[in-house]
Amino acid sequence: MSKGDQTRQLIVSEAAALFNKHGFAGSTMAELMEATGLEKGGIYRHFSSKEEVAAEAFDYAWQIATDLRMHDVDSVPNSVDRLKRFISNFVERRSPVPGGCPLLNTAVEADDGSPVMRERARTALRQWRSRLGAITASGMKEGEIRKGTSPKKLSTLIVSSLEGALMISRLERSDEALRAVQTHLNQYLETEVRSAKSLPTRR
Repeated sequence: MSKGDQTRQLIVSEAAALFNKHGFAGSTMAELMEATGLEKGGIYRHFSSKEEVAAEAFDYAWQIATDLRMHDVDSVPNSVDRLKRFISNFVERRSPVPGGCPLLNTAVEADDGSPVMRERARTALRQWRSRLGAITASGMKEGEIRKGTSPKKLSTLIVSSLEGALMISRLERSDEALRAVQTHLNQYLETEVRSAKSLPTRR
């Protein structure tokens, strides 16, 4: 990696921590300069605007969050258990990027703000729902998930439940809401989603 690439990566990683914690509007270039030890010209040598920095910083933070949530998911043999592993990862594995979930943060702030950041959040949400939807579709094909289950609706249920619980947990500074939602989703997956054919045989 060249020195220029190293500098660009430094800017992105520091911006990810800053913007994810304080928001795009709530973060200043002066704060980013302090965090990176660079002058404004040194930052703008790599990026044309604050918004461009924020967009790449979001992608960086989102990739880390995605890797954590999908950790070992593909190694789980049954599709219902893969969904449960994803939920467990969401609850148990916290991103090293300060500020919590970049999707939740960016979606709330960019709703009436930056169109660029709003589209970044929309793309991330589509990717997330697509991954969960693909697991569901695969499970129906393999007979592990009940026929007629909507991959889109199930992925929306999982995403919205977890993100809502995360917001409550952050406000209350407690994991109670996340744990409650994890339990509820796991029960739902077992009783309403898992196919009877894939239940373990009792002896």
